Amino acid sequence: MDTMQSLISRVSVPPRLLGDPAPSGADFDEIMAAAMSTPDHGALTPWRFITIEGEARAKLGDVFVDALKKRDPGADEAAIEKERNRPMRSPMIVVAVAKIDDTVANVPPIEQAVATGIAAYNVIVAAQAKGFGGIMLTGKNAQDSNVKAALGLDETDEIVSFVYLGTPIKQVSDKRRPEASQFLSEWTG
Repeated sequence: MDTMQSLISRVSVPPRLLGDPAPSGADFDEIMAAAMSTPDHGALTPWRFITIEGEARAKLGDVFVDALKKRDPGADEAAIEKERNRPMRSPMIVVAVAKIDDTVANVPPIEQAVATGIAAYNVIVAAQAKGFGGIMLTGKNAQDSNVKAALGLDETDEIVSFVYLGTPIKQVSDKRRPEASQFLSEWTG
């Protein structure tokens, strides 16, 4: 698949439609090489990636449950089970983390977070180009200080996305794309 086709045909594959295998070996190395090609003002490389596979997914589910109980002590059993099973929906999760350096005046934190988001997006596009599927998700767990701590992150770190990866078990229909001209304007001063 050529570059333009990969970009134009990109689709998000819901985690429930991702099965084994997840990318591994040389495929995963190339996917992560694509992440490293992200534009990086100031050469800060603010992105970090944490892979979660196998039994570690169940442990992450326990972390999500603990975080939910701290956020909402009255959470019902259905909500607890949903959090417990969230990481089990795909064979691999790659947590995209922005290591924010707020001492660099000309590269604000938002730019560092955006660069990390682009790196995560490159993971999705590269995975699809190699025959895998994925989706970028956030939710309350991405902002939760207990989840960050369990993953060994600093409070100033930002979880930009939980990138769910695997092999699509079903064809996902092409997403309807808006016409670019509807979102384009020209400024002439």
